[in-house]
Amino acid sequence: MTPLQPAVAPADCRTRFIFDNMPVRGLHVRLENVWQHIVGQKHYPAAIRRALGELLAAGALLSSNLKIDGTLIVQVQGQGRLKMLVVEATSEQTVRATARWNEDAALGDDESLAALLGDNSVFVLTLQPKDADPWQGVVPLEGGSIAQMLINYMKRSEQLDTHIVLSADDQACGGLLVQRLPEETLDADAWEHVSTLAQTVTAGELTALDAQHILYRLFHETPPRVFEPETIEFACTCSRGKVSDMLLMLGGEEVGGVVAEQGSIAVDCDFCHAKYVFDETDVNALFGADVVNAVREEAQRVQ
Repeated sequence: MTPLQPAVAPADCRTRFIFDNMPVRGLHVRLENVWQHIVGQKHYPAAIRRALGELLAAGALLSSNLKIDGTLIVQVQGQGRLKMLVVEATSEQTVRATARWNEDAALGDDESLAALLGDNSVFVLTLQPKDADPWQGVVPLEGGSIAQMLINYMKRSEQLDTHIVLSADDQACGGLLVQRLPEETLDADAWEHVSTLAQTVTAGELTALDAQHILYRLFHETPPRVFEPETIEFACTCSRGKVSDMLLMLGGEEVGGVVAEQGSIAVDCDFCHAKYVFDETDVNALFGADVVNAVREEAQRVQ
């Protein structure tokens, strides 16, 4: 690997690398167009926008290990002003993300994640295969940042030395992960050297530079083998069919009641803000019965 002149970083790429002289692998991700599309969906306060961008970069990093067709869902849940951050990353190299928070509460631009989440916050990792039952792990949130939370989780669940650095600003989000290969012996001093170098990457470098520039800057003395980058895209998996399934789960009485009162029922997607509207004809067809009129007649009967 040779030094390169500063260049515009490619947008929306995930790059794998491995050290041939030691059992350490790594990943770099930088998302620009994808990130700007996500934050353009709603007005996120600065502190929540930063945390969501870091979690998005983390989800793109962790999903690289998906060995089956499916989706990795990474969530942070709290009971404070920030209720949830959620990222979904698929084996088809697509991502989506959103956050829920108390929109009436005051939020400082530099507030910590722990302060926003409040007590009893948890980290939830869900693997949803396309053709099998999901697997889910839930652990208490340990660490004051998304990166430290994930480092602690990886250490506890996989017993693998892992170092993660994450960053997000208004333009892009990025992340760097280095990890000891499983079932391989690694000298403690060698791991300390690699992880210490990884820690020197700055927030600005992660959001502005491509993998080649960052890896040269960090590891030019022992350059890793770098693989072809993978393109990450935004894609939402919402559909009218999925909303229909949700309405069926709510039941004819509840859905029919809303339509009887309001004339229709509308559901917005949290991720892409597509709106799905079901009127009286749609709802009755969905349930295979005149559930709206049944609710009206019941209301008249009890009056």
